[in-house]
Amino acid sequence: MNTTESALPLAVSLGDPAGVGPELICEAWARRDSATLPAFFVTGGAGILADAARTRGLIVPVRPIADPAEAAAIFPDALPVLGPDDGPYCPGAPDPAGARLALSSLTRATALAIAGKAGGLVTGPIAKALLAQVGFHHPGQTEFVADACGIVADDAVMLLAGPSLRTVPLTVHVALAEVPRLITTDLIVSRATITARGLQQDFGIAQPRLAITALNPHGGEGGKFGDEEVPIIAPAIAALRAGGIDASGPHSADALFAPHMRGSFDVAICMYHDQALIPIKALDFDQGVNMTLGLPIVRTSPDHGTAFGIAGQRLAHPGAMIAAIRMAGECAKRRAGA
Repeated sequence: MNTTESALPLAVSLGDPAGVGPELICEAWARRDSATLPAFFVTGGAGILADAARTRGLIVPVRPIADPAEAAAIFPDALPVLGPDDGPYCPGAPDPAGARLALSSLTRATALAIAGKAGGLVTGPIAKALLAQVGFHHPGQTEFVADACGIVADDAVMLLAGPSLRTVPLTVHVALAEVPRLITTDLIVSRATITARGLQQDFGIAQPRLAITALNPHGGEGGKFGDEEVPIIAPAIAALRAGGIDASGPHSADALFAPHMRGSFDVAICMYHDQALIPIKALDFDQGVNMTLGLPIVRTSPDHGTAFGIAGQRLAHPGAMIAAIRMAGECAKRRAGA
């Protein structure tokens, strides 16, 4: 078997059982050899996973385990599942019971990674509105995992990564009208510093090159279209450089992601959500990974949602789930010094 070995198997949370998560986890296991994936186990949902595999036309033996340590030996022949929590497989029909299972799976997988019983954490896609109905009080899984790790949410940095590009949104799920008020020099410096350290630790990039975007069109055109670049962004870049970080900008975002520019930086620090996510999804939609930097554990997730509308129809592409598992394994291996 040609799988990438890490110090410990990865913990994978089920995600919403009515979404595409279960079938894509099964698809990833089915392609474990061709995709050179590390060993992983799923927290809960053994029956759901078995049904999802059959619905997708896959042969995936599902085997319960009592301890994460059993996963590596079982993984070559069966998909290991830890824990008794389960429910009916009803793709495309989300409900509170499924949300409770998703939360239980996420909670257990996160705890195992924090306790050092899993090499890293891969989170399946969830439906935040449904989770809120069953007691989930965080904006998303990033904030949930950060809180569980004892990390302030502002110190957990969202990295979007694909084969062609890496980006970090400085502000995430806020109204566009709020972005200029939220951007500060200190915020840019803090998030960029965490990003640089994360690229060193998890990606093995000794001297990461950070491209910092402008907020306004054409960098503001000397104040004609806005002036945040001069009093806020440029001082942040100067501070980063003074601290030994290879930062450049402010770069006009409409040109930064052109093919001839992408090789000049390792990550783009973007001012707001769409500025970071549009290029990633345009270039690497089926292989995009959402990774959280700044945590004591490795955490990745496929950069897509539950896709309830196509769940159980054999239409969901497994590329992002496979990429998330592979990236978590590679980063866990680097952290373990393997």
